[in-house]
Amino acid sequence: MEKTKRKMITGIVIAVICIIALIAAMFGGFSVFQNNLAEKYTFEEFSGQKGGDRIHFLNTGNSDAILLESDGKFALIDCGEDSDNPRGFESLELDGYEDFVVDYLNYFCKDESGQINLEFIMGTHAHSDHIGGFDTVIMQDNVHVKKAYFKKYYEDRIIEEEVEDWDNKEMYEDVINAVNEKEIELIQDLTDVSFKFGSFNITVFNGEEPKEGEKVGENENSLAVLVEKDGYRVMLSGDLNNLDGDEDRIASEVGKVDVLKLGHHGYRHSSTKNYIDALSPDIAIQTTVNLANFSVKYNVCLTHKAPIYSTVKHNGIILDLSDVNNVKLIDNVEL
Repeated sequence: MEKTKRKMITGIVIAVICIIALIAAMFGGFSVFQNNLAEKYTFEEFSGQKGGDRIHFLNTGNSDAILLESDGKFALIDCGEDSDNPRGFESLELDGYEDFVVDYLNYFCKDESGQINLEFIMGTHAHSDHIGGFDTVIMQDNVHVKKAYFKKYYEDRIIEEEVEDWDNKEMYEDVINAVNEKEIELIQDLTDVSFKFGSFNITVFNGEEPKEGEKVGENENSLAVLVEKDGYRVMLSGDLNNLDGDEDRIASEVGKVDVLKLGHHGYRHSSTKNYIDALSPDIAIQTTVNLANFSVKYNVCLTHKAPIYSTVKHNGIILDLSDVNNVKLIDNVEL
């Protein structure tokens, strides 16, 4: 009896050790995937190489700011967290990146006369970690924006938690007020929107307005943006999730991509299995200092053997599409 009990305990201990070893091996693989980039440049080395086709994923902490560059033209999708806290919530005392985004634009996009010309700006959805910095950027004297793409925000169609505890409405109104003050063309009907930007083809997904009478989280309203050049495809997922089936619906429309900016920073409910399987990215980019959700890492790294690169770990990432036969992924971008 005692011998049998010892065997059982020994078996359990061995099983636990094996499970721990397996998990450690898996996370070891993830850490390898998350820490290697193809090439490394300082900002000074790279900033003189203007005129190409690139997507800049700025290091704005746990927030999104993505600069598109093509044929000497520039556009900005999302603009990072800002330092405003209009309702004085302790939970919203966050590090703002609006000044960093302004500095980045001035350093990289400024023309010989000191002006910054943006063909368009686009907010994926009305959360401060995506649109918070836009009002500051728009109101700069040397910033000139041709078009602004912002889906309408309906507070009566947003869940109570966000209405009561977040500052969606204030952030959205700040941006729209700045757009109107600068007399920028405002485009809010984003259903079936696609257009040319330099050498890029831009396609907007999930542009439909939320249904009247339903309440959702603002992430369910997030745009996703497909950027294409000569068959090379990059999906910018914003904070798209699958709580109301958006990822399942969009996945079949998009299909295989080369690069995926993970939805909602790689957190749960986004980048679900069906979405990853359909898009099957070769590279994934994550815009946060936090680890991606385990299932996201499993589906991306182990199932599809795609590395995940963090904008925070690499202090910003530039995807250089100037030559789609020799795409470069560049880190260590420093002002």
